[in-house]
Amino acid sequence: MSAEVLAKRRDHIHQAALYQSDDELVTLVAPFLEHGRHGHEPTLVVLNRRAAGLIRQALGDTTGITFLDPGDRHHNPAVAIRSNREILAAHTANGASRIRVVGEVPQLGLGAEWEWWARYEATINHAYAEFPLWNICPYDVRITPETVLDDVARTHPHLTGSDGLQVPNPRYEDPAAFLTGRSPAESDPLEATMPAVDLVDPSAAAARRAARDVGRRALSDRTRLDDLVMAVNETVTNALVHGRPPVRLRFWAASHRVLVAISDHGHGPADPFAGLLPTTETATGGLGLWLTHQICNHITLDRKSDGFTVRLKFEATEAGRNGHEPRPA
Repeated sequence: MSAEVLAKRRDHIHQAALYQSDDELVTLVAPFLEHGRHGHEPTLVVLNRRAAGLIRQALGDTTGITFLDPGDRHHNPAVAIRSNREILAAHTANGASRIRVVGEVPQLGLGAEWEWWARYEATINHAYAEFPLWNICPYDVRITPETVLDDVARTHPHLTGSDGLQVPNPRYEDPAAFLTGRSPAESDPLEATMPAVDLVDPSAAAARRAARDVGRRALSDRTRLDDLVMAVNETVTNALVHGRPPVRLRFWAASHRVLVAISDHGHGPADPFAGLLPTTETATGGLGLWLTHQICNHITLDRKSDGFTVRLKFEATEAGRNGHEPRPA
């Protein structure tokens, strides 16, 4: 597709750029940023420090291009979507007819858990559809596992050709189909051990008590403990109200970490975007799941033939790990 045609588009363009060398990264990304600057479009870069440094060096003059500190990136996809929608809405309200972003998501090759970022890459095709956003997601194939690259191919409607222009991606899947058809996430190694607590059909009050008791053993900071209790309360309540009995609640505790699994025999929420996007449809339980996504370190939603399981992972903050926060009373 020609640059002239792309320049006239005002819908969301979600594009992957797969690169095998530093020079290729610059070739694929730098012209895109230059076009944004010359067109006086809001143009943002969110890359790791090394990649951002290569782009800065190649551009020379970076006037009109905003480089965001990679340390400020959101490491939670639900929070990232909420924050990014606010940024996009602000630029659109200020009259932007096109917003350009080059940004990478946390991934296995960069030390992150990939499963829910795969969900993010699929979901933003829906979540950002109302904005005039053109975002390019670079992936370094030298460090990106094949399983991740497979998900990238299935979640990006467009790819970046060797000439830097956009090409259609024949492997792209409808976001809802991708999300509902995913295989269950790999289980956490803690699940191979005996749970610290194992309850069947607990009341919400009993679930909160168990969460606070287990959390006190592993999470040394009050904020994370309160987050754990709230997330367990929301998830168990959803399972009791919207799932099918029996509901099973299990906790595992390790150093500065808590894993929770809440299972029932239902099919889970009908909305494939549940958790990553909020909903006002309280009958679906979607708002509680969205709130839970906001505060977990990691969350997985697993649908199997015999039921639905939500796994919540909580870790102590750095201050809590270092003993700088008071232990909860």
